[in-house]
Amino acid sequence: MDISLSHVDYRYQANTPFERLAIQDVSIDIPSGTYMAVIGHTGSGKSTVLQHLNALLVPSEGTVTIGDREIKAHQKNKNLRQVRQRVGIVFQFPEHQLFEESVEKDIIFGPMNFGVSEAEAKKRARLALKQVGLGEEILEKSPFDLSGGQMRRVAIAGVLAMEPDVIVLDEPTAGLDPRGRKEIMDMFYQLHQERKLSTILVTHSMEDAARYADRIVIMQEGKVAKKGTPEEIFSSPAELLQMGLDVPEVVRFQLKLEEQGMEFEKIYLSIEQLSSAVADALKRGVRS
Repeated sequence: MDISLSHVDYRYQANTPFERLAIQDVSIDIPSGTYMAVIGHTGSGKSTVLQHLNALLVPSEGTVTIGDREIKAHQKNKNLRQVRQRVGIVFQFPEHQLFEESVEKDIIFGPMNFGVSEAEAKKRARLALKQVGLGEEILEKSPFDLSGGQMRRVAIAGVLAMEPDVIVLDEPTAGLDPRGRKEIMDMFYQLHQERKLSTILVTHSMEDAARYADRIVIMQEGKVAKKGTPEEIFSSPAELLQMGLDVPEVVRFQLKLEEQGMEFEKIYLSIEQLSSAVADALKRGVRS
């Protein structure tokens, strides 16, 4: 399912003394099946963009198109339930949203709220648990008896059980150790590939943006500062550093090698690619 934002502005507390322009003239196209990362500082407008992707917010100006549904400023936008069913959001610390007495009841709550039968919802719950790497034996357990990592996976299973076409990830690895972060991000990438989901990752991690995304959007002061492929974005590391943003460790390492006189054809985004390029450069040096 395609999503696009066209010249979108959003004002918080409009027409009050506390009015604040959060995003301005934001235009982003997210073709079906894309894995897009949205990066930027705190307060850059990332989360406001995120909440337009399933109509939690309606634009103050401009148009948001979600599949065949247009959501326009200054219009009554009714019946947004279906949009919210098709676009699932995993917020930071999703485990804080768990509330039912059993894992199964928590996972089936969303689908049943959208009219899915209990039998079908339970079938989806079992599949979603499998997709997040958990066994059916926890279905009858209280979610609050699980480990923190398991609770997060249960909360994610609740989003997957809605069977969305698009999944939006708002800093989904916040608070996890490096191993837990990699496990969760690899899981989402596998789901992205297997279910052909459109995936939008809002993150501070340049490593995750470089490793998983096909497209990157940089937000700065409520506007789109830059967008392109990871190779295009990280091929100008000095520009990113000037914006106050970080670059992946592998790019930093490559820059240090270049400062020492080693030449490369392009920026590499994985240590495997850079290692191969270094080996080739050393061979050329030996031959010369």
